[in-house]
Amino acid sequence: MGGMHHPPTTRHDCRAKPSARPPEPALEPRSADKPSSPEPTVEEEVETVVSLGRPWNVIVWDDPVNLMSYVVYVFQKLFGFTQEIATQHMMEVHSEGKSLVASADREKAEFYVSRLHGYGLQATLEQAQDD
Repeated sequence: MGGMHHPPTTRHDCRAKPSARPPEPALEPRSADKPSSPEPTVEEEVETVVSLGRPWNVIVWDDPVNLMSYVVYVFQKLFGFTQEIATQHMMEVHSEGKSLVASADREKAEFYVSRLHGYGLQATLEQAQDD
């Protein structure tokens, strides 16, 4: 019977060792996640370089809701325009029905359009025409 007692102890020891090893493979995917974080940076850089060829225009459209002073305020806050430049764009929106307020890579232009919508202004995005 003593011989039967040793094999379960040996088997128990073998089971203990593999149970200690699974955390190591669990750590490997975490460390594999770390190298993947630089990959989006590389893709972003490539996307930025590609988008430099043709910028995207941010167009603000006239609407009957927003006050002219509010539109000037939004242009100053979002784009960093001076009072004079912001007023010029606002007057263009008012008189011409629209104004091209920014040209940027697509991601930045989409950001501007989203922020303008957040301020309650009507804005669209269009790719700049080749000259």
